[in-house]
Amino acid sequence: SRERTLSGALRDALLQIEGAFSLVFLAEDRIIVARDPYGFRPLAMGRLEMADGRAAIVFASETCAFDLIGATYTGDVEPGEMVIVSPDGIRRERYTPPEAPAHCVFEHVYFSRPDSVVFGKPVAESRERMGRLLAREHPVEADVVVPVPDSGVAAAIGYASESEIPYRQALIRNHYVGRTFIEPSQAIRDFGVKLKLNPVRHLLEGKRVILVDDSIVRGTTSRKIVRMVRNAGASEVHLRISCPPTISPCYYGVDTPSLHELIAAKYDIKQIEEYVEADSLAYLSLESLRESVKDSDHRFCYACYTGKYPTLVQIDEIVMAKTGCC
Repeated sequence: SRERTLSGALRDALLQIEGAFSLVFLAEDRIIVARDPYGFRPLAMGRLEMADGRAAIVFASETCAFDLIGATYTGDVEPGEMVIVSPDGIRRERYTPPEAPAHCVFEHVYFSRPDSVVFGKPVAESRERMGRLLAREHPVEADVVVPVPDSGVAAAIGYASESEIPYRQALIRNHYVGRTFIEPSQAIRDFGVKLKLNPVRHLLEGKRVILVDDSIVRGTTSRKIVRMVRNAGASEVHLRISCPPTISPCYYGVDTPSLHELIAAKYDIKQIEEYVEADSLAYLSLESLRESVKDSDHRFCYACYTGKYPTLVQIDEIVMAKTGCC
């Protein structure tokens, strides 16, 4: 860049980038923060009162981080905005006009913590609403509603409340194990499921169980959990998913697998039901997902459920899938 200032040079660089980013740059005497013009990922801004009476400006991908340090959430860095915090104060400027918003709905489905406010909406409320709408769309006679912890908990609470079927925490999660669907190999994912979850047998024995999870990606983890619940004595296992089928990879920061690994890209719901060995399987509709996150003005990205990307994505496997080539 020919710009003579750091912020000017960064502005030039950011204008050459397409896709999702939330960036924080640390310079000698300032912090520069920038968010992509679509606002794919959350980037929150807060204020921390210091013991000496001064205030610090803090940034995080989730507002729950502010609670840990005693900071106050003041708002979001806007799409296409650059925020410069220096000894002279705070300067906010647009480095490019914002595009039509494309907030990642998967943040509310899975990624973000339920105690966060993401894209201006409480995550726990969105997930509980997903569960309520899922119960209305896909009821089933059962004895207990059981979440797949932790991301399935809020949706399961909503499902149980709407269906008036008792909620039971019958799967216990080991919190020292990470997210299994993004592990690099199937063998590690399989072992991770056993380490991650353990059934409470007396809550499952002889019961017709509604198992609520946030998503199915490859299907292998879901099958192992269904088997685990059935082996613990459940008489029936009905799987309910609080989002639509994932049919397309994400190219905006979610480490979803390639197209050929996504089970819903290859099989219909009945075939997936048979693969995961559930007595029944049902997903939340796209319309109800929109309602759950209160997206009346179309500000979210649903590409993983629709295959319609908000930016031009030139990926060989997408072209091959559409043309039927090898």
